[in-house]
Amino acid sequence: MQLCYEDFEKILNIGIRLTTETDNNQILNTILESGMEITRCDAATMYLYRDGKLHFRLMKTLSLGIARGVNGEPITDMPPVPLEEKNVCSYSAIHREVVNIPDVYNSHRFDFSGPRQYDSLTGYRTTSQLVVPIENNEKELIGVLQLINAMDEDGSVVAFDKQYEIIIRSLGSMAAIELTNLSYMEALKAQMYSFAEALTTAMERQTPYNALHTRNVREYVNILVDYITQLHREGQCDLFIDEADKEQLLLAALVHDIGKMVVPLSIMNKTTRLESHLEKVEDRFRLLRALYEIDMLRGRITQKQYEAQLADLDSDLEFIRRIDTAGYVDDETFDQVQKLARKEYIDKDGTVLPYLTEYEVSCLSIRNGTLTAEERSEMENHVVMTSKILDKVQFYKGFSMVPKWAGAHHEYLDGSGYPNHLKGEELDLEIRILTIVDIYDALTATDRPYKKPIPRPKAIDILRDMACKGKVDAQLVEYLGEALEQADLNGKP
Repeated sequence: MQLCYEDFEKILNIGIRLTTETDNNQILNTILESGMEITRCDAATMYLYRDGKLHFRLMKTLSLGIARGVNGEPITDMPPVPLEEKNVCSYSAIHREVVNIPDVYNSHRFDFSGPRQYDSLTGYRTTSQLVVPIENNEKELIGVLQLINAMDEDGSVVAFDKQYEIIIRSLGSMAAIELTNLSYMEALKAQMYSFAEALTTAMERQTPYNALHTRNVREYVNILVDYITQLHREGQCDLFIDEADKEQLLLAALVHDIGKMVVPLSIMNKTTRLESHLEKVEDRFRLLRALYEIDMLRGRITQKQYEAQLADLDSDLEFIRRIDTAGYVDDETFDQVQKLARKEYIDKDGTVLPYLTEYEVSCLSIRNGTLTAEERSEMENHVVMTSKILDKVQFYKGFSMVPKWAGAHHEYLDGSGYPNHLKGEELDLEIRILTIVDIYDALTATDRPYKKPIPRPKAIDILRDMACKGKVDAQLVEYLGEALEQADLNGKP
């Protein structure tokens, strides 16, 4: 049989399909169906090599209407074929040879009891076979393609023409290379994720709530992106994130806070305004009580003045303890802190002992939260460190956006975020998603040592308020609220 121009064109198009396909299952389907089409055969079986055996992966018989494994479903009722030379497929795999059998019923070269038993059960008649090993450019065995019953133009079963042997083998090798490349890409993805998990584990050792925050953010990102995808599919949303960008975003979520590894624990885990400095204040106030008592005993102050000083010290210390854990410092309280900051003890030699140090005053003056301006600046620097750390990582092209997205999760639409004050169109959709999710988890987290968790409805309202002020994407805030409600209904965390 002579190949015509159309045959060569068909073969070239198959080659193009194989080298541009990015789905393992489709590559396997393409090589099996292409092999059947080129050789005009009725049936085919694709085996994949694993654990020293050939496992059934695809089976198709046109005349019987059989198609198994074509959608990736496993074939579990067919035991794998051991690599023994008596089996034609195993022989082809072991020796990497193409085996062409004109009629299995008249061949004593291999054990064909299996095909004969299959024929007796189904009424099928297996006659010709073309068995081709599939190996990549590194001579690694990927599997075996078994083509069955070549047909002539009249539909009669004939032997496989020898000219097809090299064609099917070359297409098989092409498919094997693509499968290997996809395997390498999957390995790179796994490597990226294992790197992220390793960093998360390191953060967990430093401060447990940080690692939980990272995993929460990843889960919320996943829920929100899936919800947006669902709305887009239903024609209710113009936003869209493809699977490749979703993978990048999930990885960015895992590494978005790795810069916190360089933030001192005294700042990371600061639960109150003064933290350990409260003990120093209490020690100083005990010293002040003793100094005033000495002054009274030496006659520098009266008993009444001494008692008044003690009452003031007790009142001031009670005030300091209350402010240390207060949620918010109002104007009146702030002014009282400034008055306290001016209090001092002066001994007979003129030595001055302030009631509070400059740092303690700055801590007690914090309006909201537990960090001073300097401490907050050091905490905010974690995004800069995140970018610096990730810039040292050689991300392959499928994850090239991870450093950019992870390093911008504290930027706001109005430019008031940090570290680069990006705004508007400068912020990708993925950054906007990561920002909103990061804020949401920070608000609702139940394990933060310095704050109580905020209920979900209130957290969404806070995000809505931020959206009204132009800081975050209002549409994404609503989608997050809806996505979380849907996740609750579906039993997701």
